[in-house]
Amino acid sequence: MAPEFPPGAISAYFKPNGSVDPEDPQYVALRQGGFKDWKLEVGGLVERPMKLSLGDLRALPSRSQITRHDCVEGWSCIGQWKGVQLSTVLTAAGLKPQARYIAFFCADTLEETMDNTGRYYETVGLIDAFHPQTILAYEMNYEPLKVGHGAPLRLRVERQLGYKMAKYIMRIEAIDDFAKISRGRGGFWEDRGYEWYAGI
Repeated sequence: MAPEFPPGAISAYFKPNGSVDPEDPQYVALRQGGFKDWKLEVGGLVERPMKLSLGDLRALPSRSQITRHDCVEGWSCIGQWKGVQLSTVLTAAGLKPQARYIAFFCADTLEETMDNTGRYYETVGLIDAFHPQTILAYEMNYEPLKVGHGAPLRLRVERQLGYKMAKYIMRIEAIDDFAKISRGRGGFWEDRGYEWYAGI
């Protein structure tokens, strides 16, 4: 388990990592509508593909945790996160036997490329996907997640570095391999030379 902290340890300012205001037209329209029409798509190698609204996710059992976010750039912040455990969603969807990884596809583009490899995505293995501290967070510091921190939903995989914490999640897929996604190394930053397993 990653260390957890008391409320008094929460950082006065939590620096947003990565992008802070996606320009994707679909995302902009959802943001302007208060995300009431947003739905998380869950598919790939699952028995029961799903589309879940924020209301659906909030109706599921939640977990709250106060943890430290460690960025590969050298800074850290402590914040409170609340959301549904990823394992709860995956269990409801029912993973097929060949599923080995969970991929997260996001609304933000960090780099304009001809082949669309600048769209943010991330992957984690099943051990991290089913870890009790791995959550799909919709709340930060006791308030609904703000756009700068990944609204309406972001990944928290607390035993790894910040670039694994995908923001602006639109779709989750269970997959058997990530070699054919984008540049094939398992994540936006991994495709640019970072380690796939960013364990702290």
